[in-house]
Amino acid sequence: MRRIRAITLATFAAFAASTVIAPTAGRAQVSIGVSVTIAPPELPIYAQPPIPEDGYIWTPGYWAYGRGGYYWVPGTWVQPPEPELLWTPAYWAWQENVFIFHPGYWGPRVGYYGGINYGYGYDGYGYEGGYWDHDRFSYNRAVNNIRNVHVTNIYSKTIIHNDVSDRRVSYNGGAHGTNARPNSRDEAFEHDHHVSPTALQERHEHGAGDNRALLNSNNHGRPAIAATTRPAEFHGPGVVPARGVVVQHRDAPAAPREEHPQSAPQPQHNAPPSGAARPESPHDARGGPPDRNDDHGRDQHAPNQNGPRDDRRDHQ
Repeated sequence: MRRIRAITLATFAAFAASTVIAPTAGRAQVSIGVSVTIAPPELPIYAQPPIPEDGYIWTPGYWAYGRGGYYWVPGTWVQPPEPELLWTPAYWAWQENVFIFHPGYWGPRVGYYGGINYGYGYDGYGYEGGYWDHDRFSYNRAVNNIRNVHVTNIYSKTIIHNDVSDRRVSYNGGAHGTNARPNSRDEAFEHDHHVSPTALQERHEHGAGDNRALLNSNNHGRPAIAATTRPAEFHGPGVVPARGVVVQHRDAPAAPREEHPQSAPQPQHNAPPSGAARPESPHDARGGPPDRNDDHGRDQHAPNQNGPRDDRRDHQ
């Protein structure tokens, strides 16, 4: 049993043949949306592949839904459609007794995305991976894998978490989802100018939907293509599998950064209590600028953005 609400264009074709579509007003794109009665799977654990070149922004992976059920859309590096835009990730939410999909979008600030801890700067509230300095993006090297590219616009700010209860949960609300609620600032962000995902992002999602290996029913929550260096490139050295998946190929991903959701808890900076609305920080939604006092002149190493830090630096 399913009711259709809103889904991105990339998954529209998957539903058109088998369901009744009801168009709705799109907030970030010409959209059609989906809601289902089955909860999305947990987020897989995967390493962040290296950035392909300066100017790209990390967009986390997520579960989408098609005719074959849930499928994984790999995390990937994306060139923003224009300077000074940040990515608000897609998320699922339990509303009116169904799971409703909220598509991701570009905008001048990072909006509400359900408190989902996607990792690599997207810890559920805003974005800690970098910020725009006019037309140049500054990267937080503590959460971005930028060691393979010469990038001069960098800083270091460690983000540590102590709440391990929802580290791999992929949806908001319901009995087992995250408890985050939008605050007045989030609601104001809903009225910002939102920009649709790029054509390459749409092709990335559509390609994932066509790849049967990315179906949850086939990979059991451990996709062999969990993240990619570039969108819509599902083969080659830039592909990173989920943890626990053994992939036989000659070209291994170059020095992926890993984060893990399940290890000993550590203190978190400015973490709201469970169930609380996100804090109204003047900077968190814009991705920066960072608090220079957090670094104390030291080289900070990557914390766990999808859970507490461990020495192997795993993701999701």
